[in-house]
Amino acid sequence: MFDAILVANRGEIAARIIRSAREMGLRTVAVYTTADAKALHVALADEAVWIGEGPVGDSYLDAEKILGAAREPGVGAIHPGYGFLSENADFARAVEAAGLVFIGPEPDAIRAMGNKAEAKRLMQAAGVPCVQGYEGADQSDAALTQAAEEIGFPLMVKAAAGGGGRGMRLVMQADAVPQALALARSEAKGAFGSDELILEKAIVEPRHVEFQVFADTHGNIIHLGERDCSVQRRHQKVVEEAPCPVMTPDLRAAMGAAAVEAARAVHYRGAGTVEFLLDGSGAFYFLEMNTRLQVEHPVTEMVTGLDLVALQIAVAQGEALPLTQEDVALNGHAIEVRLYAEDPASGYLPVTGPVDLWQPAVGPGVRVDAGVVEGQEVSPFYDPMLAKIIAQGPTRAAARRRLVRAVEETVLLGTATNAAFLADVLGQPAFVAGEVTTGLLDQVYPQGFPASDPAPRDIALAVAVLMQHDRDAALARAGYVSPDQLGWSSAPLLSRGLSLSAGERRIDASVSAARAGWQVWVGEERFDVTLEGQNRSLRARINGQTVDAVAHVAGDKVQLAVGAERLTFHRLHAGAQEEAAASGGRVTAPMPGLVLAVEAAPGASVAKGDTLAVLEAMKMQHQITAAVSGTVREVHVAAGQQLASGDVMIEIDER
Repeated sequence: MFDAILVANRGEIAARIIRSAREMGLRTVAVYTTADAKALHVALADEAVWIGEGPVGDSYLDAEKILGAAREPGVGAIHPGYGFLSENADFARAVEAAGLVFIGPEPDAIRAMGNKAEAKRLMQAAGVPCVQGYEGADQSDAALTQAAEEIGFPLMVKAAAGGGGRGMRLVMQADAVPQALALARSEAKGAFGSDELILEKAIVEPRHVEFQVFADTHGNIIHLGERDCSVQRRHQKVVEEAPCPVMTPDLRAAMGAAAVEAARAVHYRGAGTVEFLLDGSGAFYFLEMNTRLQVEHPVTEMVTGLDLVALQIAVAQGEALPLTQEDVALNGHAIEVRLYAEDPASGYLPVTGPVDLWQPAVGPGVRVDAGVVEGQEVSPFYDPMLAKIIAQGPTRAAARRRLVRAVEETVLLGTATNAAFLADVLGQPAFVAGEVTTGLLDQVYPQGFPASDPAPRDIALAVAVLMQHDRDAALARAGYVSPDQLGWSSAPLLSRGLSLSAGERRIDASVSAARAGWQVWVGEERFDVTLEGQNRSLRARINGQTVDAVAHVAGDKVQLAVGAERLTFHRLHAGAQEEAAASGGRVTAPMPGLVLAVEAAPGASVAKGDTLAVLEAMKMQHQITAAVSGTVREVHVAAGQQLASGDVMIEIDER
């Protein structure tokens, strides 16, 4: 038994664990870095221990620092959350060796299922259906290439120790195998400390269906139903739901039994997830087992009414599961999306920046699990997920409608997010109909998610918000002026020009005060705008139409949330020198990151699309490619160098 736990994680999952632990009467200890000093999990915990500056290798992945923090008086257990050390068998063993309880499975189970090759061999022995592949000890390029030819194409190259889509490549033809092996090895080594690979026959456009399993120390193993996680980008989940839209009672019974047998094969304890690929014929194949709590566990909680974190802690305390398989009932439908700090229109690149405003949605059937607070900086050191937005309803259609509204009403301003992308995905006809596979996003967005220019109406709203902010600031300095006199003049009011920038676009508008608000011209269009409220939630009347928005103004910068759109405008001043757009031959870092490799050299000839360098940011590797063809004039970076967003990397003389 224990009375206090240390949460060896950060962000929304750390906050989630702390809340459940406190509800159970347990004392909580958080760990944090300098980069996370203002984070929510630090504020929620009873105590917090500093473990480093920021990089994960010197903090959240440093087992000795975590164990050192756990020496706080009274700590009897460690909850690893997900990611970081959660599936590290050596860490779990070290926790137990220190006389503490690891809130998770036995180290041997973690080790067995953490290696995809060994896990697949175990599943085959247990009679769990598996995809044809190669899990051999010979890891040479020659052996893997020969195995790939025998398996046939398309096939998947996967990190044996991997997860979360890292160290994974889809190969469509034989000549792409060498590059796929090299990239998967490099990413796997950086993410998991092992470059061992496996190969699997690719099941084309299946559903990705996973079963939540739970086991106690008294021999009880059950499943809590399934989640459909088919909406994925680069093998990383974007939308998850429970139950699976095409699940039948017979298929659930068969897949659930296979999931329980998978857990039984490794003498499992606690919460785990057995993942399957489900094809159109109803055949399913073991994919992997995650020996931890999943990011998407809230959808299971919402349809079962169970607190999975509380169950984890109870099992770790030695208690028996409080329910049997017959007691498990799925009520209604729940869907979750992941809010990321990323720019979908720029290839989904992760971004950093401040959290100027944070306003999560509230309402019946809506839940937002987040780890952000206003004033916090989104750091380049960690995964870009900011929050999970979940909605439940009596039917899938009701849950989807609630979730669309919740995405619109969950507002983070200060840094770019994927909110508009999420709302667009939820409105796609195939998703509405529940006809999704892992190929959905590639089909719907073959060129990526397109950038959109702000609508004239939203430009007019930004101008009005900015002008009203200026007027209110002036009135605060001038003293009291009767509201009846605002916008009043005995002579016709003159309009003034106002120039804004939105990204790289310059916008010219004109504005004048009106009796009840503002008159704004954007091009040839006129907008009469009145505003109720200022900053945060406001209601506007624009040409007679009501528009609800959230706004944040700081100096010459105005940010708006209108529906699912997140818009940022900057006021341009007359005489200010505008920054010239960089030429295509000037290659800059698209985000803060670590240079892993430089493949360009001065004097070398490059073609458009050639890889120039590899940058690691937010736990993913990004290939930096040439935007033009030409000759490399200068290389400004080297492997191992940390870059800030916008740093010049390479210069090319265009031809």
